[in-house]
Amino acid sequence: MVTITIKDVAALAGVSVATTSRVLSGNPATSADARSRVQAAVAELDYRPNAQARALRSTRTHSIGLLVPDVRNPFFADLAHTVEQAALVHGFVTLLGNANERKDQQDRYLDNLIARRVDGIIVAPLGDGSGSIRSVVGREIPAVFIDRTIEGIDLPSVTTDSDTGIREAVDHLAALGHTRIGYIAGPQSTSTGRERHASFVRAAGDRDLSLDPALIVFGDFQPESGSAAVRTLLALNEPPTALLVADSPMAFGAIGAIQKLGLRIGTDVALVSFDDIDWLALLDPPVSVVAHSVADMGRIAVDMLRTVIDGGTPESVRLPSRLIVRGSSATPVDPARLGA
Repeated sequence: MVTITIKDVAALAGVSVATTSRVLSGNPATSADARSRVQAAVAELDYRPNAQARALRSTRTHSIGLLVPDVRNPFFADLAHTVEQAALVHGFVTLLGNANERKDQQDRYLDNLIARRVDGIIVAPLGDGSGSIRSVVGREIPAVFIDRTIEGIDLPSVTTDSDTGIREAVDHLAALGHTRIGYIAGPQSTSTGRERHASFVRAAGDRDLSLDPALIVFGDFQPESGSAAVRTLLALNEPPTALLVADSPMAFGAIGAIQKLGLRIGTDVALVSFDDIDWLALLDPPVSVVAHSVADMGRIAVDMLRTVIDGGTPESVRLPSRLIVRGSSATPVDPARLGA
């Protein structure tokens, strides 16, 4: 009797053995065409997976990995707590890795999580998807993206639709009379940095606000880049009267720089930050924010990963964002600043 192997299925389907294995295991990182071809080959060859190998692959460690870009960022600290608590409810312990916004450190942690045979990995990725991210996919380790994604890597993800909240922020500032809004953008090497920048440019253009390139300064999601951006923006011959900042650590740096310049937030310059970090509401004045639910993001990511671990193919989720107006952007612009 001739034994049909996975190599035979792959050859008939015209795809790699790795792709065939992902299709057979239910891994979502496959195209519809590949799934169709593999399934047709399985039917034609009457292929039956090896039961012993399948049992070996199903051995569980009841642990998952969580890799965040920067554990010092309060958003990711809250996210780690939410994921950990949600995972515990379902019997998983969480191994936390901190990439420190460095791709080499991300790869080191991913390699370690693979070696520890975690049941799955939740990752807010850096870079272009090279290195250990592709190793996770190639080894068929269940994985989902959280907050960020990588173009060309088809993993389930839970992210935020930043467009609505940023548009609300721009509309709010424009309604107060601000025509020159400075934008402190995140790194364009990340999906969140690119998406939020694109949302700001669209919203400002739709409002016929100034799109002077000097009004956009690119940071790196770290406080010092927010501080440096403020110094650059407020030194312009025509400085902005309002600032929109793409994440909370850069907002921390921006706030410190504004204060060192002797300016008053909410009076001399309006400020809106992305991410609703608790202590931003405790400042004087409290800071307006574009908020999205870190609790929902963490819970959904864990549920999504559990589905992948069990062989399912969950749909990606986009969570809403919304503007919360507080004192840092509640005062109409001073006409004197506009030359009136």
